[in-house]
Amino acid sequence: MQLISKDIFRGRLSNYFFVLPAIAIFTVFYIIPFFRVFQLSFLEWDGISPSNQAHFVGLSHFKDLLFNQESPVGWWKSMGNAGYITVWALTFQNCLALLLALACDMGIRRGNNLYRVIFFLPPILSEVVIGFVWKLILYGGSVGLFNQFLHFLHMDAVVQNWLGNLDWLGNPKTALTAIALVHSWKGFGWGFIILLAGLQTIPKEMYEAAKIDGANSWQLFTKVTIPMMIPVFVLVVILTILGSMQGFVLIMAMTRGGPAGHTEVPVIKILHMMQEGHRFGYACAEAIIFGIILLLFSLLQMKISKHMKQA
Repeated sequence: MQLISKDIFRGRLSNYFFVLPAIAIFTVFYIIPFFRVFQLSFLEWDGISPSNQAHFVGLSHFKDLLFNQESPVGWWKSMGNAGYITVWALTFQNCLALLLALACDMGIRRGNNLYRVIFFLPPILSEVVIGFVWKLILYGGSVGLFNQFLHFLHMDAVVQNWLGNLDWLGNPKTALTAIALVHSWKGFGWGFIILLAGLQTIPKEMYEAAKIDGANSWQLFTKVTIPMMIPVFVLVVILTILGSMQGFVLIMAMTRGGPAGHTEVPVIKILHMMQEGHRFGYACAEAIIFGIILLLFSLLQMKISKHMKQA
């Protein structure tokens, strides 16, 4: 019995050695930085001076962040910008992904694999490259390719700087919407692949049985497809919210948060606070608040999905 227990112990120990590298990587790059960010959020530090010169300020960063905005474009303004982009992604991006997934699953049989490759190309392209290409397309004056196209159509009255114009109140007229559309164009391929995979898991017998009972195409979609796709819809919505709210590279390449900070999103605002404001503690407090908000969004969406399944 003692020999058997030793063999079992050695077998279990060898199993732990297999997962040890993953645990070490997760600890070094996730757990330790998280606790370091949490620690810095209670300190006033410029990121340059020795860390022992940081001053403990308690919860003052969180108080200023939530109730006393110091910058012209405040934290909640950046959250609103990210929310605006997310709304476009949840509606335009995911509706387009669902329509294309339905077409590939039911309507378009010829060249199915080719369509999948084409639709999935934008998500795998570099965000930096896409950002600079669309910046060139939407640039103001005669340099922008989109404005050249409008000139060709004799629509000179519409020509403008699509990423830089401000209205009489100082708010961007088109910049944030242009970014939202580019973000949706780049990201719809992920939703398309996930939704198409979900559609292909629905048993065809369910559609055949519903047709025998006299169901038309709209009833098939509302009574069979949608109920069976609820878990997939929830997954796509959660991934869309998390991905859109954390948008960074595409916006940095297109506007760097401009004009006048009106396209700043939370991640860019955190970066600017560290680079220009030299307030690492304040930036860490922003990161913690942002993480909590995203976590609450995910938990709320999961709770809603469970309620819908039970109903």
